[in-house]
Amino acid sequence: MTRRTIKSWFLIHKWTSIVSTLFLLMLCITGLPLIFHDEIEAALGEDAEAALAGEASSAGGLPLDTMLDRALAERQGEVPLFMAFSNDSPLLTVTTGPAPDAPGEAMTLLFFDRATGESLGPAPGGGVMDFLLQLHTDMFLGLPGMLFLGAMGVFFVVAIVSGVVLYAPFMRRLRFGTLRTARSKRVKWLDWHNLLGATTLAWALVVGVTGAINAFADPLVEQWQNSELADMTAAYEGAAPLPPERYGSLDRAMASARAAQPGLNPQFIAFPGGDWSSRHHYAVFFQGGTPLTRHLLTPALIDAETGELTDMRAMPWYNQALMLSKPLHFGDYGAIPLKILWALLDLATIVVLVSGLYLWLGKRGRSTDERVAEIAAGAVGQPA
Repeated sequence: MTRRTIKSWFLIHKWTSIVSTLFLLMLCITGLPLIFHDEIEAALGEDAEAALAGEASSAGGLPLDTMLDRALAERQGEVPLFMAFSNDSPLLTVTTGPAPDAPGEAMTLLFFDRATGESLGPAPGGGVMDFLLQLHTDMFLGLPGMLFLGAMGVFFVVAIVSGVVLYAPFMRRLRFGTLRTARSKRVKWLDWHNLLGATTLAWALVVGVTGAINAFADPLVEQWQNSELADMTAAYEGAAPLPPERYGSLDRAMASARAAQPGLNPQFIAFPGGDWSSRHHYAVFFQGGTPLTRHLLTPALIDAETGELTDMRAMPWYNQALMLSKPLHFGDYGAIPLKILWALLDLATIVVLVSGLYLWLGKRGRSTDERVAEIAAGAVGQPA
């Protein structure tokens, strides 16, 4: 590799790292407790599903129409927006709002035990985990914050790739993993930075790429609405929105949807007028039964007035990539052992980021040409 090439990669690594480091530190620190969000919420008594674990599956229980009536009785004057299910317990949730297109802050999430019809009350508002999740997702800035953090994720991936490219010529004189403990403090930090960066390489790339994909969730959903969803409901184009008083039976709609796809489990229903449905349909979203396919959703559109199936098709590839990336980002594909591994790798990445910042602050007096010459010459071993 020529010095000119090394210099180009060095500048790429330097500036992508500098621009993204502080934000990546925030993401790693807030992401650490979010890896264990289920366990933390269960310990704090905020996980309604954990309280019903071991009970009968949501496949049985009271009719959906009955559960909807009970939810609307609690929220007089509001309309239903979503109904969601758990396939591991009789937990059922109903989201209501003042209008079919109500914004997120105007929605109310209600929990029910479908086996008994008992109301478990609304979802607790706020809390530390909700604060950390929003900070991690968009820094309380909405879509601009999501897109900004997505860009930081892209910078992170570029910094990783450029670091690997520079690692090869720099370490060609030493064995992989060498720690020159007898050298200066800066050299020891440099070796730890390189070693941890190399050992967490695959994980960091996965988390960086999935984080960047997750940041574009809203534009990807909007793309699905404007393409696939619009095509599925083309026959209803120009029709007036269906008012809530004309909504038909949920149980009939669910029966039509299940008949079209009997091998899948329903995850949630989106009511007419919201972002996840049309102005005239119940959108029943199904999931698979395996750890992988349960994250992939297949929507069935049911005419909300007649209960008849309009269309059913898999989500496009870009939405499937989004659905798979979310649980992978937080290690949700496995049980506690995978989450512990994710947490250890997160801690190692924090060390990489802090050591990189330390090394940059410590070498600001050195020119770029000096640093390139050091990389080109290769690392020197322990003094004799």
